[in-house]
Amino acid sequence: MAATRSMPALQSVLRFGGMESWASPTLLAAALVLLPVVGGEFLAYQIGLFLLYGVAAQGVALCWGRLGFLPLGQALFFGAGAYLSGGILKAAQAHAIWYFALPLAALMPAICAWTLARLVFARSYRNGPYFSLITLALTILGALAANRFSALTGGFNGMTDVPELPGLGRYGSMYWAVAVLALVSTAGMTLLLRRPIGTLWSAIAQNEDRLQFFGFATDRMKAMAFGLSALCAAAAGMLFAPHQGIVTPQSVGFLLSTELVIWAAVGGKSSPVGALLGAVLVGYASAELRDNFAYWEVVVAILFMVVVRFLPQGLAGLVARLFSRRPAASAIASAPAQAPAILAKARGAGAELVFDDVHSSASGVSIINGLSLRLAGAGVRCLIGPNGAGKTSTFNALTGRLPSNSGNIQFAGEGVDHWPAWRVAQLGIGRKFQIPTVFGELLVRDNLAIALWANRLRALQMLSRRPGHWQTPLLHDLLTLFPVLRDNLGATAGRLSQGDRQALEFVMVAVSEPRLMLLDEPCAGLSHGETQRMMQAIVRVAKVLGAAALVIEHDMKAVERIADQVYVMHQGRLLAEGSLEEVQANEKVRAVYAGGHK
Repeated sequence: MAATRSMPALQSVLRFGGMESWASPTLLAAALVLLPVVGGEFLAYQIGLFLLYGVAAQGVALCWGRLGFLPLGQALFFGAGAYLSGGILKAAQAHAIWYFALPLAALMPAICAWTLARLVFARSYRNGPYFSLITLALTILGALAANRFSALTGGFNGMTDVPELPGLGRYGSMYWAVAVLALVSTAGMTLLLRRPIGTLWSAIAQNEDRLQFFGFATDRMKAMAFGLSALCAAAAGMLFAPHQGIVTPQSVGFLLSTELVIWAAVGGKSSPVGALLGAVLVGYASAELRDNFAYWEVVVAILFMVVVRFLPQGLAGLVARLFSRRPAASAIASAPAQAPAILAKARGAGAELVFDDVHSSASGVSIINGLSLRLAGAGVRCLIGPNGAGKTSTFNALTGRLPSNSGNIQFAGEGVDHWPAWRVAQLGIGRKFQIPTVFGELLVRDNLAIALWANRLRALQMLSRRPGHWQTPLLHDLLTLFPVLRDNLGATAGRLSQGDRQALEFVMVAVSEPRLMLLDEPCAGLSHGETQRMMQAIVRVAKVLGAAALVIEHDMKAVERIADQVYVMHQGRLLAEGSLEEVQANEKVRAVYAGGHK
């Protein structure tokens, strides 16, 4: 492989550009400063209310626009923050020490949201609609509780006479506290979206499966995002109580939750600034229409439908398309950095894989029937057999996508039965699918960056810019071998041809440097020349990494060229193993299987 000194030639390969421009928060700061000067204190007070709603809408936009799951109960955390804040401020009138408890009005709802998400998302790696319904039910329960427990909340009339924050007049300087919160929330969101965690959040929405097979615990990342979204809503609610002087059950109800979704969609569910401005513009306009036009709700509904149909990224997406420019190289350039070593548990010489009398079924249909297989040491093995023999199901059983009914599966001495996919991947198992699974809406360079982060990226590094510039000699060599990827680093992965996506997914699996590569028909759909290049890459990567590769393949010429050993499966069990010549001469194999040529 190429030496490390050749890496500077890749200086522009993995530049980790921002997903959200800093120009928008800067313009927002200027507008917030000018608003009370130009419009007066009362207009600033009115807009302040919708800025608070906008901060809550940013939380909706984060979960919906970036991670792909829609929280329908965001008002629950907004209202909880408001009621807690109101209660604390009232208590502080008698004992000033209560002012120190005010941050709890934002933190407690956020912690509850994180706990809820951890419990729900840990049960299934696909539960977006299920989670949305849970949040909807909780906000309905929250509104009922606010009406029922009148001793704490004031019931239907609400919690009244909430004191102002010390030194901040409700119709004057309180605006500046709201403006600071809006600016901090917007800048903080923008910063996160420009860091690795932002890229990983977007990857979850596009292909959560693929991300889990790189060893990322997506349930925890989704819980973190939901906790952050609740923190935004609760912090806004914390200021809502002293800003309005009253907190009613409407602040925790379904109607406000619906409005937050509408504002996020209209403004731009993928943009923190868009979600904020959506709440301000649409919310303020709705308030004005409410007093002057009987059918104002119809207007808002039509606007929402038009945006969803024709502007899926909202008004912010439209503006971005109209004024988009290619960023200057100096704005995103940074010196390349050698990626750190793979984490210890994914490293090591031991790569022994053992299937011991494994049985598995789905919907009453037996898929794997007493499979016993042993693989030890580096090299390329091929897994062959007729369609329906259980080859892909074997990969699924190993990687947590097909539960086994009996038997044992071990890798490197660890029993991996019933492990989730991300935990199996953290042992150093990389998987490539027959139909290439890449992050289609991300750039090719972002796809490669995610692969480099696999089993390398630590929690705090998700907030650092440095991982965006990681490179390895192996990546350099593979981009040389697949020049089409090197030449299209700035293109979205979904625009690549089938063959190029096959190459991209293989490179992604390889640069994660697994101990065992599971490659499901990596040459499917490739031309003769592409097939030759792919076979060359498989052999080379296995040799350089000292890794084992288990390849499902139907082309006997490819098997003959790359396989050190061949396993033959039939009806969910191992039929034969040995060299290609040995299995071809096996009478049982010849009776059930005949290989083709490409």
